[in-house]
Amino acid sequence: MSCFQCPLCHQPLALHGTCYRCAGQHSFDLAKEGYVNLLPVQFKHSKDPGDAPMMMAARRAFLDAGHYQLLRDSIMASIAALTPEPGLRWLDIGCGEGYYTAALADQLRCHQSQAVIYGMDIAKNAVRSAAKRYRQVRFCVASSQRLPFVDASLDGIMRIYAPSNPAELSRTLRPGGVLLTVTPGPRHLYQLKALIYRDVQLHAPKEENVAGFTLLQDLSLGYPLQLTGEEGVALLRMTPFAWRATPLVLERLSAMAQFDCETDFTVRLWRRA
Repeated sequence: MSCFQCPLCHQPLALHGTCYRCAGQHSFDLAKEGYVNLLPVQFKHSKDPGDAPMMMAARRAFLDAGHYQLLRDSIMASIAALTPEPGLRWLDIGCGEGYYTAALADQLRCHQSQAVIYGMDIAKNAVRSAAKRYRQVRFCVASSQRLPFVDASLDGIMRIYAPSNPAELSRTLRPGGVLLTVTPGPRHLYQLKALIYRDVQLHAPKEENVAGFTLLQDLSLGYPLQLTGEEGVALLRMTPFAWRATPLVLERLSAMAQFDCETDFTVRLWRRA
């Protein structure tokens, strides 16, 4: 049974062949890649919201090279250690090209074959690419401010860097459900920022308080990266810093034989009351 709800009238959506339909007769076709677009045009703030194709391609190349595998492994270990069981229905908000979403699907379905994992992003090009590659996940295009999911239908939500609406998190997570968040720590990508900014500012420690949720875990994870110049360029292009990088910065970074950079992540787990 689908957890999707209609973004227009908020009634549950059921799959009929290659189309999701609600009792209000609103319908949403499955794309050939297997995802569904649940972002009506009236809720868009631009023609193509979300990450640009170049940013998405750079992120896929960087992640496929394994540079953030330690982060991915840490996230999956935190979910695997949950007591009681993490549940069967999880959503990855801001899933991008699906790197973490696919790992979540493999983690949960390895022990619970009935688990259903959803990946959601506002960028249609990212969702299309993810759906083509990871058939074990149900992907949709949607906004994190209006989650197209039925009330209390999800056992867990994963949010890695993505913005979200706390009221929507509470609405869609069942009582006792789990929220996992990843945010940048103070020194995250310090050396990369030093190439762009004259005075580098550390990330301000972000105290998160999610109303109605109890903090279960607050983990700091940091490790060094040793990259080629081209890998450094891919890292830069997948971050918001790319908009401030001059062609000279990109040229200097690309020419480096080795680029050393720090990572610094904060991984938190919450349980809904």
